[in-house]
Amino acid sequence: MGQGNHLVLAVRDLHTWYELRKWGFLRVGYVRALDGVSFELKYGEALTIVGESGSGKTTLLKTILGLVPPTKGVLEFAGQRVHAKNLGWLRRQVGYVQQDPYGALPPFMNVRRILLEPLIINRVGKPQEREERICEVLEEVRLTPVEDFLPKFPHMLSGGQQQRLVIARALVLRPKLIVADEPVSMLDASVRVEILDLMRRVQQAHNLGVIYITHDLSTVRYFSERVFIMYAAKVIEKANVREIVHNPLHPYARALLAAIPDPDHENALRFKDVPPGEPPSLVRPPSGCRFHPRCTQMIQGLCEKEEPPEFEPVPGHFVACWLYR
Repeated sequence: MGQGNHLVLAVRDLHTWYELRKWGFLRVGYVRALDGVSFELKYGEALTIVGESGSGKTTLLKTILGLVPPTKGVLEFAGQRVHAKNLGWLRRQVGYVQQDPYGALPPFMNVRRILLEPLIINRVGKPQEREERICEVLEEVRLTPVEDFLPKFPHMLSGGQQQRLVIARALVLRPKLIVADEPVSMLDASVRVEILDLMRRVQQAHNLGVIYITHDLSTVRYFSERVFIMYAAKVIEKANVREIVHNPLHPYARALLAAIPDPDHENALRFKDVPPGEPPSLVRPPSGCRFHPRCTQMIQGLCEKEEPPEFEPVPGHFVACWLYR
């Protein structure tokens, strides 16, 4: 289905639980890694999902890619419902940019072979057409002159060049959606904005939907239109980038903003607002609001008993917190 349907992806009440087994066969519980996530993504839109380790970001990514089957919920891609039987079709439509570029690239293949492989597997074009497409994507990610890079192996490239190659591989099948899992976290600070700018240009040139997953709120202003903040397998706040950065509502979102490093020593006082404790176990998550054991603004008798619904205290700004009832 083409772009007559303005949504490239629709996620409805998605749950992904991992079974825990004892002695290999006795089921003893579940890790509730994703617990009721819903959102829609339009063509040409970039969405950032932010959260600390263990919040469910990567499980959401793997479920969207079809690497992990959902326990419950619905995924629709370009208006078509995703089933186990059509995962091959889905994976041809979704490009994946990994976190560790060197670990994501096969060391025994040169650049030409790395980009040729997905075209061969998916039977795209004739040999001459494949060569032309490889050259096109290399030029697009600015690995030029192309003829110099085609025979090189991953270890011969810098970290930034390796990540450009990973982006080129994600683009070579001409997908409708790009999923990027912390694509700049392992790069030098001087290269990060450059790579995000490259991804932004590519997204706009091809009208791609993009899901950018990160734990670093300091990079979202360079890339996306909307931000979702996850905590303990749930989305707890969502709004446009400017609203999240300048007016975070959930106590956890405010803590994430406070934890962004700042060279101004006077801003060190902000770290006093970082909540104590650790994220909860997703084997036995707390009742009510999952943030309440760490929240300094918890409402006694409510937050620990009842899970908050989404409130909209500001138009277009949604937050799951009883403070805004």
